[in-house]
Order: sequence, then C-alpha cells, then structure tokens
Amino acid sequence: YRHVMVIGATNRPDSLDSALRRAGRFDREISLGIPSESAREKILQVLCRRLKLSGELDMRGIARRTPGFVGADLEALTKESAATAVARIFRELAEGNAASSLPSPSSALFQSPLPRAFLDGLAIVMADFDRALPKVQPSVTREGFATKPGVTWADVGSLTEVREELTFAISEPIAHPERFAALGLPTSGGVLLYGPPGCGKTLVAKAAAAESGANFISIKGPELLNKYVGESERAVRSLFARARAAHPCVLFFDEMDALAPKRGADNNQAAERLVNQLLTEMDGAEARTGVYVVAATNRPDMIDPALLRPGRLDKILYVPLPPPDGRVSILKTLTRNTPLAADVDLEKMAFRTQGFTGAEIAGICREAAMAALREDVAAASQVSMRHFEQAAKGMKPILTPELQKQYQNLEGIRGGVRREGER
Repeated sequence: YRHVMVIGATNRPDSLDSALRRAGRFDREISLGIPSESAREKILQVLCRRLKLSGELDMRGIARRTPGFVGADLEALTKESAATAVARIFRELAEGNAASSLPSPSSALFQSPLPRAFLDGLAIVMADFDRALPKVQPSVTREGFATKPGVTWADVGSLTEVREELTFAISEPIAHPERFAALGLPTSGGVLLYGPPGCGKTLVAKAAAAESGANFISIKGPELLNKYVGESERAVRSLFARARAAHPCVLFFDEMDALAPKRGADNNQAAERLVNQLLTEMDGAEARTGVYVVAATNRPDMIDPALLRPGRLDKILYVPLPPPDGRVSILKTLTRNTPLAADVDLEKMAFRTQGFTGAEIAGICREAAMAALREDVAAASQVSMRHFEQAAKGMKPILTPELQKQYQNLEGIRGGVRREGER
C-alpha cells in the first residue's frame, strides 16, 4: 500500500516471531531506553511548564535523584508534588485559621475564592518534590527488574576498608562522573568480594548501592543455569539489558563460582558458553556504562581466570572474619533497637565470639532476645548478659581453624586474589 507506514511497539522484542523482523517488514528497530540524567532534566522542565514553581527549584538535583525513571514516572512525580503542595497549603490555612480572617478549608463557609494576594504567593517548592519522591517508584523497580536496597553502611557495623574500596569503585563514579572522565577513567567497573560465608558480602554490596542511590539487581549464579541450549546465555543478555535500562545499577552475582567455573576443567560446554557470554557482556565498555558488576564467592580459586583480568572483575577484595573491634561494632549495630540491661558487656561478648562470622553474631543476638522472651513472655522488657551467654553457649563457629587457614592462603595469591589493602 502506498503512503502507509506500520509502526509496532513492544517491551519484549525477543518474544516476537522472527519472521516479523525480516527485511521489508519490521526491519527498522529503534530502542527507547531509560532517559539519562540530562534527558530527565529536560523532561521535567517540559512537564513543569504549566505549573507554578518556586524560583529555588533544582531540576538538575531532582534529575540526579531519579535514576531509572521514565517519562511516565516523572509525570507521576510532578503530579504527586502538586498534590503534596495543595495538601501543604490547606494544612497551613488550617493552622493559621485562628490568627487569620479566612475560614477553615473544611468549614461550610469556605465557599468564596481565596484572595488573589494570597494565591499569588502559592507555588510548588523543593520540599514538595522531596516529600513526593519516596511515594513514586520507577517502572524498573515496580516491575521487579530492580530494587532499592534498604541497607545502609550503618547496618554493616564493620568492614571499613571494604567500604572505602567500594565507595571509590561505585559511589564516587556515580556521584562525580566528570572527575573520572577528566582523567580518562571508566566510570563502570567490576568488583569481586570473596571470603568465608556469613561475613557480609551481600550486605556490603547492598549498602554500596544504597549509598550511591543506584538500583540493585541481585542474582544467584545457579538461577541463570538452564539445561536447554542457549537459554543460559539469553538469560545473561537479558540480565545485563535490564541493568542497562535501570542505570545507574549495581548488578550483584552471588555464588559466582557456580556461574563461571574454570573452562576446560570438566569438559562442560554449557558452562563454557555461559562464561563466554559473561565475558562478552563485561567487555562491552560503552554498553556497560552505568552498570557496576559486583560478584561474591566463597571459592575464588574456582572462578575462570579470564573474569579476573583488568576491565572485568579487576578489583578483588577479601571480606574477612570480623576482628575484635569489628565484632563490638557489629554487636552495637545489631542491638541498637534492643533494650539491654545494665549488666550487658558487649566487649566481653565480642571476645567470647572470636572466630564467629557476622551472621553467627546476629544469630546470637536473636537467640538472646528469644531467651529473654521465653523467660517471661508477659513482662520481658530487657535482654540481660545471662541471655547472651546462654545463646552463645550453644553455638560454635562454623568456620574451623583449618578453613580459616585456607582463606588466609587464598588471600596471599594473585592469579586470582589481591589483598584488600592493595591499590
């Protein structure tokens, strides 16, 4: 037909029949991705053209705080901000009713329009956007593609050196990309966290994402494995595509040793194809802009060495058992919302829990609170030292001295692993 153009739209192009995408049919494809920070600022300016705004409104600041928002999300944000402003204005009217000649907004006498002099002073202010922002979720989060971690560094309680490294690897490039660009440094990188189970590898990854304001996608290695040929590779491509759509985004791989074992070790062709696909995605520097890959493992010696080369998972951090002062910090963090009796000595408990992981210390705190509750369900108001001692008495560290020695040996090698303090 002449002068007829057919336009199709989808958010799942891989699900279309391949015959539709041949030449002469839908042969031109245009990808509409998530707006960048500058694009979000322009969209906000367009959406707010007809709104009465305060002169101090920081559009660039709002754009920076809305990663992963699409146009519809930004429109919802402006509407929510306007509704918040209206609620604020009526609240101010109600509070000032006693000192003002104006009737209460809820009064039956509130029929005549407000004076123009009063209306001229009304506008949407930055505080209205601040209150509206937590109420509006970006589409990528609402659809389950990504999440906003509710974990902060205050919840970690230890691992200050790991925190410094992750802040420089993730938070700083997101907050100040121009500084990295000025030195020709890539703003996206890869980090491998390794150490004993229960030492907080997942927790620090979530805290780093939360501090930077990035979205967070977590995947366990075995979840990507599929017995059908090509399905695992497709899952990896889809995962990175979701991360790019939600940028800035921290893509966290747990149990990386199960996902990317050494190639050629057992002639597993499916695993080799999966590793190759991972390498392809991680080598796409431009396509990976705004995607920060963090992987965790208990067995770094089993990961394919190609993933540990520069440009991939090149920053390798050891997450050790907490030292004595770290255990004190963890205990303080875990008990900050727990009423403690005067006889509770957290430093003594830190000494008592030598060799325990952070997860095991959390278990002791939980058991101590349960012991206090079981002792007197009706009147339990505090957790005493005897409850902590009772909880610790029945627990032994999972990590034996032999396993601790194995991790210490791994910490010293680099063909695999670099010490946490190295730059």
